[in-house]
Formats: sequence, C-alpha cells, structure tokens
Amino acid sequence: MDFFEVVSKRRSVRSYTKDPVTEDELKTVLEAVNAAPSAGNLQAYEVVVVTKASTKKKLAKAALGQNFIAEAPVVLVFLANPRRSEHEYGIRGRELYCLLDLAIAAEHAHLSCVPLGLSSVWVGAFSEEAVAEAVSAPPYMSPICLLPIGRPRQIPAPAPRRALGDLVHKERVGEGWPGG
Repeated sequence: MDFFEVVSKRRSVRSYTKDPVTEDELKTVLEAVNAAPSAGNLQAYEVVVVTKASTKKKLAKAALGQNFIAEAPVVLVFLANPRRSEHEYGIRGRELYCLLDLAIAAEHAHLSCVPLGLSSVWVGAFSEEAVAEAVSAPPYMSPICLLPIGRPRQIPAPAPRRALGDLVHKERVGEGWPGG
C-alpha cells in the first residue's frame, strides 16, 4: 500500500472487534512512532501502551465516558515531555515543540494502522489529571492524546473536506489557491 492510498483509506474509527492486536503489529506501530521526526531529534514525548482492561476503563471514564476506548485491544497514551526540549529550545521547546513532536508521532501511529488492517482515532477530550493518574505520569508530563487501536468493526465513509480553494491560500490569507 503506497502512502497516498494509506492517507485516502485512513478513517477515525470508534468501534472495534474483539480480535487482538498482535505483538508484531503493535511493534510495527511503535516503530513508526519512533521513526517520527522531532525538533532536534529530541522526541519530547512518551508513549504508554495500555492493554489492561481496568486501566482502559479508567481512560474511558477520564475521556468523558467514551466507552469505545475500553473496548479497543490497545490504547496508546501520548504524553508531552517538555523537559526534553526545553533545555535545547527554551520556552518554545516547552510550550510548542514537544506538542508538535508528539502530534507527528501520534499521526505516524494512526497512519501505520491502515496497512496492518487496524484502525484508530485521536481522542483529545479527557481529564488530563485522570489520564495522568491512570498511567502514573509524573507531574511535568501532560497527556495530549489517546489513540485506541483495534480491528474496525466497520469502516466509516470519508468525512466531507473543505475545498482546497477555501483551505489553501496563495502568498497571503484571503487569496484562494488557484487549483482549488
């Protein structure tokens, strides 16, 4: 499957079968996370792999009752680690680069699911304190997203997207992209 096919087949899936994610599949996803580029190659984030049912239930509760999280075989919890980039990049590293690094790594995980026949969805609506407690994160780390992963029960239709002419601007905001 080439990159553009992966991008076109990617969906946000919130319903999973009970079939497990194999250790090899999980390792492949985590290797994709580890291959993600980051500012200064500092990888200013941590990933917690959650498979224990009791912890997944805590995460679902912390995520405002989004119970599909507990039903996924695996949940990746992405935590920003601002200390890893602050010493190199100061405030910008602490407040921005660690978030960008994490987002790129989480998207690598999300996209890597597609050719494996797996699906996932970014979850950002949750109590940071409750998620941090569920995974024993130290106070200086912040949970930014949860990524439940499993085999999709059903693949949703593509969501409508903005026209390129509305989304992309040529040279300055307000100048629509001519090809859009």
